[in-house]
Amino acid sequence: MSDILEGRCLCGAVKIRVEGAHDPRAGACHCRMCQRWTGGLFLCFEAAAEAVTVEGPAVRYQSTAFAERAFCATCGSHLWMRDVDEDGAPYDLMPGLFDAALGWPLRSEIYADRAMAAVRLEGDHQRTTRDAYEAQNPFIDGDV
Repeated sequence: MSDILEGRCLCGAVKIRVEGAHDPRAGACHCRMCQRWTGGLFLCFEAAAEAVTVEGPAVRYQSTAFAERAFCATCGSHLWMRDVDEDGAPYDLMPGLFDAALGWPLRSEIYADRAMAAVRLEGDHQRTTRDAYEAQNPFIDGDV
């Protein structure tokens, strides 16, 4: 989908604009790293790198050998996760930053069998277990 989306962190110091290709459906991850980062459930939507513009004090943290996570240096709002081992990798942006995302459906969830009891998701969407996801992504070194 190609529309203009404008989002911001909690304090407004970081502004993110998506002007171009993005998927207006959320994906969920229940791995332990995402649970630690978010407090329970990681939600994201994908946007092409060339479509994303970021202004403000975004801090990047390389959470694995292949990915970074970003947050606002002022308020700590989570902004994105992105592969760093691939030039032009898309952004996995946090949908809560964007008012337009309020009506977006859930596309899929990974590590579905690892979901915390408080955040198990219902509905008709693709679910992938830890074993199935890691079998398809051999660069993942376990559910950390």
